[in-house]
Amino acid sequence: MKKRIWFIINPISGVRRKDDIPALVRQYLNHEQFTFEIQYTQYKGHAIELAKKAVELGIDVVCAVGGDGSVHEVGTALIGSKTSLAVIPIGSGNGLARHMAIPRNIRLAIETINQNHHIQMDTVLVNDQPFLGVGGYGLDAVIAQKFDQDKKRGFWTYVKHVFKEFFRYNPMNISIDTNGQIKKMPVVLCTIANTSEFGNGFKVSPKSDATDGKLELFLLKPFSFISIPKMIFQFFTGKSDQSSYAEVISFKKAKISLPNGLAQYDGEPQQVRRELNVQVVPKSLHIIIGNK
Repeated sequence: MKKRIWFIINPISGVRRKDDIPALVRQYLNHEQFTFEIQYTQYKGHAIELAKKAVELGIDVVCAVGGDGSVHEVGTALIGSKTSLAVIPIGSGNGLARHMAIPRNIRLAIETINQNHHIQMDTVLVNDQPFLGVGGYGLDAVIAQKFDQDKKRGFWTYVKHVFKEFFRYNPMNISIDTNGQIKKMPVVLCTIANTSEFGNGFKVSPKSDATDGKLELFLLKPFSFISIPKMIFQFFTGKSDQSSYAEVISFKKAKISLPNGLAQYDGEPQQVRRELNVQVVPKSLHIIIGNK
């Protein structure tokens, strides 16, 4: 019996046009395995509604066609269901897709769906808000907010905001309770990592594994300007955890107290409470992945 798959396309994510995607799906999807429908989002949050409807209808696979924001909306709506998440990554960062070895080439991403190699990945729950890959409360949250407000998309827009905010950002004082140990410290990044990277190869937690039943808390302490080139090199070569300014704590549950309520979850800016209860939700999402 053929599986049913919905492709949910965000027409404004990333920098490329989406007009050719339906034709590519018709050309490269294995029609002996799947019957498909194309759905287009019309507003922010629409992908969540469409994905929930797919679950109600018993659709086997829902494919998010877009960037990390689209993947976040679709994926969080599928948590706890039997419907699998697939991804055609055409956004600016594509953090989750990169971690899961899903090709950024559309034809190869569709062929990955045909291979149907899926796993059950862990997800993250912070108070009542879920996310899939990486969330943070420091400089990354500020950059995510500025990027979201910018009318231009793409890698270089993201780089612009990184450099603009980097030199004006003041470290924030946080309190964290992980594994019964309480720490208070100033940080530049306070990142919860279920997967390894923010996107574009910028790996914040290179050892994170979305199937191991735990999370990593990546803390980047205030650093000197002279250390910046080495630190950037470490982030892009998967050695950020080796920085002398970094501390990584593995945990299943944690409490975090923040000085403000700005966050980013899977690259999407969020307003959150200042007192956070964080926990891993093991094996809560089916996802089709590439061959690592």
